[in-house]
Amino acid sequence: MGPDEAAELMRNLLREALILGAPVLLAACVTSFLISLFQTLTSLQDQTISTVPRLLVVVALLMAALPWFLGRLMTYTIGLFSDFHRFLGLG
Repeated sequence: MGPDEAAELMRNLLREALILGAPVLLAACVTSFLISLFQTLTSLQDQTISTVPRLLVVVALLMAALPWFLGRLMTYTIGLFSDFHRFLGLG
């Protein structure tokens, strides 16, 4: 495997990781912003109020989007394994 193929492999891996991680991170950020806004407006400064809803939103999103996540991961893995001979230098 040459440097170009390694770079392409890493680029595809990072793109898939970004696509899979972006919805969860975006949901956590939006939830954190809304909770911080609520805490600022009501002067409630309890750590539990900021942590528990964020965890619940992330878990709910992961459970709802699990089929999509698994489909993307399976498609990427099957594509990687079907093209595996190219990375080994056998073909």
